[in-house]
Amino acid sequence: MHLSVTFKNFDSSDFLKSYLQDKLDRFDRLLNNPGSADVVLRSEKERRIAEINLSADRIDVHASEEHTEMQAAIDLVLDKLKKQLLKSKDKMQSHR
Repeated sequence: MHLSVTFKNFDSSDFLKSYLQDKLDRFDRLLNNPGSADVVLRSEKERRIAEINLSADRIDVHASEEHTEMQAAIDLVLDKLKKQLLKSKDKMQSHR
């Protein structure tokens, strides 16, 4: 999966990039063709916000989540993204 990570008001971290890559590589088995993910990680005062836009096949999903810690926000947004992805994929298969 192609990954593009943007940090806003937050220091760039190789650990977070590799963490995201490992987690998003698991989504490849849910998709027929490899997709691309645009990730924005930002910090606003005490909040850490993670946003992901995933584009693959004919599926475009967007998820955003906030938490006090960045890894927790990433985990929450990935759970949300997986749920949306499974729902859209099921909807496409049921229409066939």
